[in-house]
Amino acid sequence: MKLLIKSAFLFVCLGVVSCKDSIPESDLAYLNGYWEIEKVELPDGDKKEYKVNESIDFIQVKSRNGIRKKVYPQIDGRYLVNDVQERFTVTDSAGIWLLRYETRYGKWSEKIIAIDSSSLEIEGAAGAIYFYKRPQPFSIK
Repeated sequence: MKLLIKSAFLFVCLGVVSCKDSIPESDLAYLNGYWEIEKVELPDGDKKEYKVNESIDFIQVKSRNGIRKKVYPQIDGRYLVNDVQERFTVTDSAGIWLLRYETRYGKWSEKIIAIDSSSLEIEGAAGAIYFYKRPQPFSIK
């Protein structure tokens, strides 16, 4: 009887965990644009918050092929850029969207956990979760 109760409890727990909404392909369009790191949650539970960022990520995706590069915001609202960028492909792996990178330095994947027009959550290869927001224009006010 105890085994039956434990099995039923496990079944319900798995059902709740697996019911998390998947990300529709149309939401991948939100990847495009500028993203500012807000915080990182490490696998051991530690958190690192970013109050000020010297660089911002620029992401552009077309037909599931994308680039990601660092840009540097300036006081006048423009960005300093360079030619350094990482190329990636967006792939669907059993209902999970992955960003797959391949550079001359290595290969890795990042999992998109959540995305909308103003926030992005990505799980890195080492299990850290990165929280991004859209950057606000610089203001002296």
